[in-house]
Amino acid sequence: MNRLAAVSAAALLTALLPQPATAAAASNSAQSSIAVDPATKIEMHVNADCVGNRCSFNTSTNLLTPGGPTGLPGDAWSRQTITLRSNDRDVWQEAEYSAPSGTPREVKGANHNNVLSKMYKSLRDVEISVTSFGGGPIERYRIDGSSMPTEWTTGQPAVKAAFIVCSHIQVVYSGVNLTTPDACAQTTFG
Repeated sequence: MNRLAAVSAAALLTALLPQPATAAAASNSAQSSIAVDPATKIEMHVNADCVGNRCSFNTSTNLLTPGGPTGLPGDAWSRQTITLRSNDRDVWQEAEYSAPSGTPREVKGANHNNVLSKMYKSLRDVEISVTSFGGGPIERYRIDGSSMPTEWTTGQPAVKAAFIVCSHIQVVYSGVNLTTPDACAQTTFG
């Protein structure tokens, strides 16, 4: 009889304790571009996806030519800025990223094959700055990462707030110096 009472009390206690919040998946994509000339554009692509209590993002830059998407010319210099934030002022982002995609994850900054990156954290958002010296294929301009939006007041995952990723890139090469408009993907946990 005492064992039954102990098991019932443990089950009741477990039911009353707060459980970590999780939620269904949701995703969104965005794209922006700026014309270089009548036949060529610089494109910025952004994707955001939230699953469980973690959100992931990826960005990509390319030239869109009459022959299709291509990387940047050999004499290119670029600086991409990615901002991760929420629509809730009480949410901060615990983020990590790879620049370019496939390199080890970073939480501060790195230099991978003349792709320099740095992450700046504030109370409500994270900004990732990626500077590339020299052109290359589209893969060189792909960045991915993840963030756990967290509530300041509880320290729990912020699954009720929106996750917003915005990015733009400045590209400079032989006579071109252009910055794309922001491309912003916004999603929630579903």
